Amino acid sequence: MKNVCLAAALLFAAPVWAQSVAINGTLGNKALLIVDGGFPKAVAVGEVHKGIKVVAIQGEQITLEMGGKRVSMRVGDAPASVGSGAGEQLSGNRVVLAAGPGGHFLTDGQINGRIVQFMVDTGATTVAMSVADAKRIGLNYQNGQPVQMNTANGVAQGWRVTLNTVRVGDVMVSGVEAVVSPGGMPYVLLGNSFLSRFQMTRNNDQMVLERRF
Repeated sequence: MKNVCLAAALLFAAPVWAQSVAINGTLGNKALLIVDGGFPKAVAVGEVHKGIKVVAIQGEQITLEMGGKRVSMRVGDAPASVGSGAGEQLSGNRVVLAAGPGGHFLTDGQINGRIVQFMVDTGATTVAMSVADAKRIGLNYQNGQPVQMNTANGVAQGWRVTLNTVRVGDVMVSGVEAVVSPGGMPYVLLGNSFLSRFQMTRNNDQMVLERRF
């Protein structure tokens, strides 16, 4: 009987892993939720997605109910974590990416705790982003080192900076060199200042990055 009770307790016990939630944007009365690094899902006020309920939307501030608690978040904030009973611990050493349309490897990630969309670019020396993305994530890029950059309109001034943290999946790297370009860019390029920290293996439509030690 004790064994049966123990098995039932284990079966119905609450999970101990953390669930992360981020806000990618809003569409009217819907919030674009990213749960556990998945694709954005439009969830209306009052609806529930993967256990996360959208309670209210006021401009860029969204109130969520998760794990029995209400959390207020803004678009672009670092993901909130629930379920572990403690702060999120990033201890992963391996990232697996799947190729998207056109064979490009795209993934959501974070720079200095703010959400960005990366495109892996093995030909880029550093992480590279537009001025627009740098402003959106609050990067003080103008205090960086001025550099001359070749653009479609000729030579223009960019800035070389050091990012505090770059995160992909549950892997975080500190002190990553980047450049901020005055030209428009649809994605943040995940270049070799990040990729060189990993052993890279590609198998058809899958790329695996394993941290070097």
